Amino acid sequence: MPKVTVDGTEIEVPNGATVLQACEMAGKEIPRFCYHERLSIAGNCRMCLVEVKPGPPKPQASCALPATEGQEIRTDSAMVKAAREGVMEFLLINHPLDCPICDQGGECDLQDQSMMYGRGGTRYNENKRAVTHKYMGPLIKTIMTRCIHCTRCVRFSEEVAGVDEIGALYRGEDMQITTYLERAASHELSANVIDLCPVGALTSRPYAYEARPWELKKTLGIDVSDAMGTNIRVDSRGREVLRVLPRNNDDVNEEWISDKARYQIDGLLRRRLDRVWIRREGKLQPASWDEAFAAIAATNPGASVAAVAGDLLDCETMFAAKRLLGALGSTLIESRQTGLSYPADNLAAVAFNSTFAGIEETDAVLVIGSHLRWEAPLLNVRLRKAARRGAKIFLIGPHWETTYPAEFLGEDAQLLHSLPDHVASAMQGAARPAIIVGAGGLAVGALHPALALGAGWNLTREGWNGFNVVHMAAARMGALMLGFAQAGGVADFARAAPKVLISLGADELDHAPFAQSLKVYIGHHGDRGAAAADIILPGSAFTEKPGTYVNMEGRVQFADQSVFAPGDAREDWTILRALADALGVSVGFDSFDQLRAAMIAEVPALGQAGLAQYGALPSADTSVRAEGRIAYPIKDFYLTNPIARASVVMQRCSAELLHGEIEAEAAE
Repeated sequence: MPKVTVDGTEIEVPNGATVLQACEMAGKEIPRFCYHERLSIAGNCRMCLVEVKPGPPKPQASCALPATEGQEIRTDSAMVKAAREGVMEFLLINHPLDCPICDQGGECDLQDQSMMYGRGGTRYNENKRAVTHKYMGPLIKTIMTRCIHCTRCVRFSEEVAGVDEIGALYRGEDMQITTYLERAASHELSANVIDLCPVGALTSRPYAYEARPWELKKTLGIDVSDAMGTNIRVDSRGREVLRVLPRNNDDVNEEWISDKARYQIDGLLRRRLDRVWIRREGKLQPASWDEAFAAIAATNPGASVAAVAGDLLDCETMFAAKRLLGALGSTLIESRQTGLSYPADNLAAVAFNSTFAGIEETDAVLVIGSHLRWEAPLLNVRLRKAARRGAKIFLIGPHWETTYPAEFLGEDAQLLHSLPDHVASAMQGAARPAIIVGAGGLAVGALHPALALGAGWNLTREGWNGFNVVHMAAARMGALMLGFAQAGGVADFARAAPKVLISLGADELDHAPFAQSLKVYIGHHGDRGAAAADIILPGSAFTEKPGTYVNMEGRVQFADQSVFAPGDAREDWTILRALADALGVSVGFDSFDQLRAAMIAEVPALGQAGLAQYGALPSADTSVRAEGRIAYPIKDFYLTNPIARASVVMQRCSAELLHGEIEAEAAE
């Protein structure tokens, strides 16, 4: 490890570190625009200049210069100060004076660094260059005159997202950043370029002119649009969530976020359930809480009660529902509302055991029935990293456009019992082989055949467990940890014919088999579940309550409340607690703290942030065979849950980016 001296202080740096990284290890701030820790080095903004000896007597770009033994680095010399002032002066030659009306104001790297490292004046009086705005779709607003050509957006699209959509045209002062043919950026991670842009060239179209950063209350949360458990920051003003941004977590989402997680939040204001409704004479009519509870109690259900949990629920709500049904003597609880009935008695068999960070180290992967770009976009980013390192990737299922080299083997689940020889040999000879089973694979019974393949390929070895299952519901792993599942799935419920069916935001559930049951919907949007309900009790969305969430790795994470629910809506656990009183049973808690304590007492792993331990993989049942053609459950990436379906932004993304519909201008 080389030793270098930074402003008179000697430090030891890792092999391969750059001078910029060495300076940061020494506690020195180095300004930069083009450099980003997760992108390749471009070295084109020249803002990170430092003085290095031995070397030429001129400033050097620290981001592209390797740190070597014996270097003397100065970050505060007169030469460095003058050089940085000169670079900043050049960057501002054509930059417009838009700061008072720019959406990047208050969060702008150029603004901050010009204050810290600029001259305070300019010597240029020529006319500024203007660049026409580029159309990048419904999510990204462009004002390209502000662009300083750092190329972060270009490198993100090519290297991280794996979609070659943004690039540079022309040369010199005529250079422009644009999407090719000015088409919309259509991949699932496109809006991350907004966070990467160090100036106001790329900003958020839906958020434009909504607020300034100092107006907003910032709350730590967990995204529920998929099962990744993406760490987010929820920015709100008053009772309204205005935007969602990613939080850094190298183990989960790094610093990226999917477009759906970022922009579905306008759906929190639309189609909301904010009062109680009861169906009378075939029509839903407004009612009071007392009337609703009395109507439920009048059925005198006893133990004839079933509960189905939706995809967006927190663990506390599901535990409260389980306690309520337990007090009534019922065991009819289920979270797999679409009918999946894979064994849930061993959670290691249905978890993502390699972890998201670990899957980057695999060298051979068999993906069974998973459209990763739509089911878990940020997991697809991790798999792309493995592919760039040389991993061989094989897929069984309908073709989709991958962002890395991959071989599709076919759509027939029978392939699991007769894999091509080159696939079997590649998996058998891999140092870290992995299997990924998606919902499409689970639906055709691929779990046990995949376990059998894993045993033959020695997927579990010292320091490595390559057996993985991809879920799409944020509530799934938490529900399974709580035992919120039946051996036969929801199909058992219809045969039991419960007097009361409690639907906890279960908008994907087929309610037709429960025509004779009193259907009570506890949720936050007027979606499919509410349309089928006999009684609607308005609940809270994920931003309106604290909660515990478990991602598909088995990672326990906690979210805080950002805003309050609208109207008469209440937190879900309070509704279930009041319902217990109406039904004359005790659930053993009267506050959220008591509820969480009772939940942790029953499932201790839910009280500690981090990966839960699920034990060893079970043995495969070799009598089970996978049959049928694999199909992916997600048909529209942007409209997968009730919040997204209520979102105008997500509806426009679906129409334009997936279905090719062009939004007409007023004159048209």
